[in-house]
Amino acid sequence: MYRAVGAGSPRPQGLGGVFCIVPPHILREVSQRGSPAQRGWALNTLAISEQLRGRRSVLGGLALSTPTGEKRRTVYDAQHGTILPGRRIRSEGDKPCGDPAADEAFEALGATYDLYWSAFKRKSVDNRGLRLDGSVHYSDSYDNAFWDGSQMVFGDGDGELFHRFTLSVDVIGHELTHGVTQHEAGLVYAGQPGALNESISDVFGSLVKQRKLKQDAKDADWLIGQGLFTKQVKGVALRSMKAPGTAYDDPVLGKDPQPGHMKGYRELSYDNGGVHINSGIPNRAFYLTAIALKGRAWEKAGQIWYHALCYRLRRDSSFSDAAKGTAQSAAELFGSASQEQKAVEMSWKEVGV
Repeated sequence: MYRAVGAGSPRPQGLGGVFCIVPPHILREVSQRGSPAQRGWALNTLAISEQLRGRRSVLGGLALSTPTGEKRRTVYDAQHGTILPGRRIRSEGDKPCGDPAADEAFEALGATYDLYWSAFKRKSVDNRGLRLDGSVHYSDSYDNAFWDGSQMVFGDGDGELFHRFTLSVDVIGHELTHGVTQHEAGLVYAGQPGALNESISDVFGSLVKQRKLKQDAKDADWLIGQGLFTKQVKGVALRSMKAPGTAYDDPVLGKDPQPGHMKGYRELSYDNGGVHINSGIPNRAFYLTAIALKGRAWEKAGQIWYHALCYRLRRDSSFSDAAKGTAQSAAELFGSASQEQKAVEMSWKEVGV
């Protein structure tokens, strides 16, 4: 079967800055509905995220490159501070250090690298062997994890609403994929291009988890961030690619607002125009494609989306552009009028694009 190889030509970059896994609409709800302590944690997380937002980092460079096909991971302990990266506690070749967060981060960074290398022959985030760094124990009761343009950062959660953010391998896959998108399509982080940016991260985050668990598309849960919520929360995950809008319905977090069809598309004045909300539409399109094509989702549907990210999408691509681009990619990879191309076209049509 054809394997797509990452594009090597320069592409325009998307907006720089920080990409967080927990969307601002959840934190806004907690800051209004939660207990005094919960409101404090949410406001602190929002404040830190805003302070970090806009910080731009240059990805890659010779000093951070490693030979083709080699993983180079380093995990640091921020020791509940905000100065990064912190104290080094585990590097490539080291035995587990005994810190659950650090060891989980280390393994998840590796699982993400392995998906991109084995399925797409991509050499890390930048396709040039970028070293994968992560810092755990960031800040105090920090309810988020993020990619800052050069490394992953994980909070420990508050213990009441959120567990530590290293528990979900798809979270790490999601965040690192923002770096991949920066180097390929460079999707602007606003409006429909921003929602596509978020969706692509969900797609490949889910594929990282599915590959790690050796799951076919039909066996996967298609949840993003499953395991992050404590038992106190009425919900199963941050998002559902299979059924957008059903991931949670909680007195403190509110109800999952994601639409799964264009008739529910929302133009918002916050969250960069609703990038974390409207991403449910392309998410479901990918899920439908993967289910229609059966088997391991990274072998057909994932190949199509990756090819489109590298060769068909641009910084200002809309949902319609993504539908056309993935259909074109399916034709190029598997043949014009192939079942793969038809599955892509029908999936986008089913979500109203």
